Amino acid sequence: MNKVFVSFDFENDRQYKYLLEAWNRNPRFQFVFEDGTPREINSMNVGRVKAALTSKVKNATHVLVIVGEHANDPHPDRRIIGHKNWINYEIHQAKEYGKSIAAVKLSRLNKSPDELLGVNASWAYRFAEPNIISALNAATPYVERVRRYV
Repeated sequence: MNKVFVSFDFENDRQYKYLLEAWNRNPRFQFVFEDGTPREINSMNVGRVKAALTSKVKNATHVLVIVGEHANDPHPDRRIIGHKNWINYEIHQAKEYGKSIAAVKLSRLNKSPDELLGVNASWAYRFAEPNIISALNAATPYVERVRRYV
């Protein structure tokens, strides 16, 4: 079973994360996963949040990025986070740990997070069970491509 970390904008897109959890609990759905996403982290300490997120990403097999309207908006603490926002931080961690990365766009008009560009993620362009299952199944571990000069 895939252990999936779901990267999403908590303020704007958490209902989609909750829907994934409902699919997982409903025997009528084929979508099954072990949720590697932390519950809401009740801390304003960026270091503590980074540590919790890194641990969860590290223990996941896959990272599923929900690309909502605000997925690439700058976070007020972006300088401390070290990335434009938490989604970009989570994708960066997924790349660092060689995780399989899949993404689902809630609308084709939504801008992809910067860190998602060029990672060869597996995509679902509709938030529907078969599309997301296919994207997760097609995702392969991230391997940084290194240019070799001969």
